[in-house]
Amino acid sequence: MKDAIRHLDQRFKALRPLLATPRPPKGWVRAVRDALGMTTKQLADRIGVAQPRITELEKAELSGSITMNSLERAAEALGCRVVYALVPEHPLSETVTEQAEYLAIKQLAKVQQTMSLENQSVRGIEVQKEMRQKLVRDLLQKPARLWDEK
Repeated sequence: MKDAIRHLDQRFKALRPLLATPRPPKGWVRAVRDALGMTTKQLADRIGVAQPRITELEKAELSGSITMNSLERAAEALGCRVVYALVPEHPLSETVTEQAEYLAIKQLAKVQQTMSLENQSVRGIEVQKEMRQKLVRDLLQKPARLWDEK
């Protein structure tokens, strides 16, 4: 699991700058089509659809309802490629560790509450820190457990 996370984090590193690249106001299809000086009729002919379908396609891109198939067909007709990726806002390794730390703190708070009711609370910040770190390491051994709750 750690190798998979490290491998994906490395690949995502190159894509992370794309997070700051917003979609053009009229969408990518329209932006590229306009830049090429191509009309909706010309794009429709290249894809093999009726001209009104291009207007629908461009509107669907803006609304987020475009299908991958339609987007890929338009891209190909425009001499482009669709590059599809989920790019994490933060490295996956950080996300997993943060979730493990969150759960560890939450679980230890429950234990502390129970122990304090029984006059057995864990004293000392260092002891609590060590307990949290051990729990985080344990949780990271089985990352699927991390996502059982929000």
